[in-house]
Amino acid sequence: MIVLGLTGSIGMGKTAAARSFTALGIPVFEADAVVHELLGPGGAAVAAVGGVFPAALVDDHVDRALLGALVFKDPNALRCLEAILHPLVRARERKFLRAAAASGAWVAVLDIPLLFEAGAAARCDYVAVVSAPAGTQRARVLRRPAMTESRYRAVLAQQMSDRAKRRRADFVIDTGAGRRRTLQRIRAIIRMLRVAGHSGRRRWGRVRRLDGSQCAKSS
Repeated sequence: MIVLGLTGSIGMGKTAAARSFTALGIPVFEADAVVHELLGPGGAAVAAVGGVFPAALVDDHVDRALLGALVFKDPNALRCLEAILHPLVRARERKFLRAAAASGAWVAVLDIPLLFEAGAAARCDYVAVVSAPAGTQRARVLRRPAMTESRYRAVLAQQMSDRAKRRRADFVIDTGAGRRRTLQRIRAIIRMLRVAGHSGRRRWGRVRRLDGSQCAKSS
């Protein structure tokens, strides 16, 4: 089974892209959804996270907004949080992949926002990065509730740049041209992966990106 990593910076349209894969019958593991569950009412991470960050504990769940405020500008606190969450998310990821393979899926998607930053790309056969023009990205993000220009800039500073992600990707999905074009590109990725799957190959020596350029990839 081919494992396709899906990632992209804030506001690039990754959530919509993941939904498109799901709509096309591809099983998708959503790391963010798992984190929501782990921190939600009765979640497996509530006790551990609440013990380290008691100010974020509200009744039987962890308030993600409060937690974010505690770790957003504190690298040590963020590392502590990741040490709790990452093993739990990884365990769920492995369970998802086993279930997908058992169901006969030929490809599965790992939707991980910080895929490159967390080193998760090494667990994928290919990586697709969702991207859009900077102006489109900014407009999308600033429409979010409670989002400000300064917070947006701070989030960008913590993520690998879009340019760097595009360079490292096997596929680039440009979401700035509308939903129809995005879906066409996702369908094209699926077709290309089927070719790879039928040939029994992983990580082509050179992969044709969907913007028409070429992207070198080591074996």
